[in-house]
Amino acid sequence: MRVLPSERLMSGSSEGDPLPGSRADLPPMIRRTEFVAFALAGLLLIAIIAVLYFAKAFFLPVVMAVVAGTMLSPAASFLERRRVPRALGAVLIVIAVTTVVAFVVALIAVPAMEWSSHLPELGAQLKEKMHVFDRPLALWKDLQTMVGGSDGLPSLPLPKVEWVQPTLEFVSPTFAEFLLFFATLILFIASWRDLRRAMIMTFGDRDARLRTLRILNEIEVHLGNYLLTVTVINVGVGIAAGIVCALTGMPNPAGLGALAATLNFIPIIGPVAMFVVLAVVGLVTFPTIGGGLMAALAFGGVTFMEGHFVTPTIIGRRLELNALAVFIALAFWTWLWGPMGAFLSSPLLIVALILKEHLMPVNSPQLPQE
Repeated sequence: MRVLPSERLMSGSSEGDPLPGSRADLPPMIRRTEFVAFALAGLLLIAIIAVLYFAKAFFLPVVMAVVAGTMLSPAASFLERRRVPRALGAVLIVIAVTTVVAFVVALIAVPAMEWSSHLPELGAQLKEKMHVFDRPLALWKDLQTMVGGSDGLPSLPLPKVEWVQPTLEFVSPTFAEFLLFFATLILFIASWRDLRRAMIMTFGDRDARLRTLRILNEIEVHLGNYLLTVTVINVGVGIAAGIVCALTGMPNPAGLGALAATLNFIPIIGPVAMFVVLAVVGLVTFPTIGGGLMAALAFGGVTFMEGHFVTPTIIGRRLELNALAVFIALAFWTWLWGPMGAFLSSPLLIVALILKEHLMPVNSPQLPQE
């Protein structure tokens, strides 16, 4: 009797057993329980993001106060070692920081209010100087007509005065948010030591306590170093921008330098916004386009040196942040919480990386060579 190949293969194995070398003896890549766990984790993440978005008025001041309080806690500990009560030290630190911020805001606000009152005249001057681009635009229009494109160019109207109030309402928090922020900040700095002890003693296992202690210590040290280092770098950028504005004859170099230092706290977006501000102010102030763009181009050179050499050399040794991770965190937190979210993006990314390092240690397997 003729034996079929299938019968010959099944004669040496019981029915239902996988064939040797087949994929049936391998476990599935993702089990059903793991898929359900991933789905539930995704739904939980979406719910958390929705809560943070719709409850911004509460969570933004609280998170801002917690991050700032963690950054300023080493200063409170320093004062406490000098026999200054921690509660009094917290109040003194908040007053000092508020004074510095108010001084910087005053430097920026005076010229900003003066320029905003002359927006129609300044817009007319800027539009008049943009006539130098009429010939290139006309050539582009002719080229579009020859290739069968649209006959007209999209109009780019200059911004009107109506954008000022909505922008200020978007950027400026309410009085209740200010009050919540300052109260949370003072209380957090004053009670940070007790909060640390309570979080550590929450766990009964000794290893868990030690891990929590290491996490809290590392977060405090890294955020404190980040604030100090970035502040020093941004002050240097502000001084350089002020010198550039003074040398090029820009109006109010001190205010423009303070604005450059403030915007530089926001990665990527801040320097670009400052470049645009300097370009617009220069074009309105100077009679020629070359003279108007001189300060902006010089500031671009300063930020290029700072972004590619100074900051990576200083911060990169302490905090190795991936550029893509920084950009994605910046985009996400800016979308979620606006300008304050952009300021918080890097500190929150640092906290997330520290938690990942301690809670999910990486076991580095030996990968095959490509």
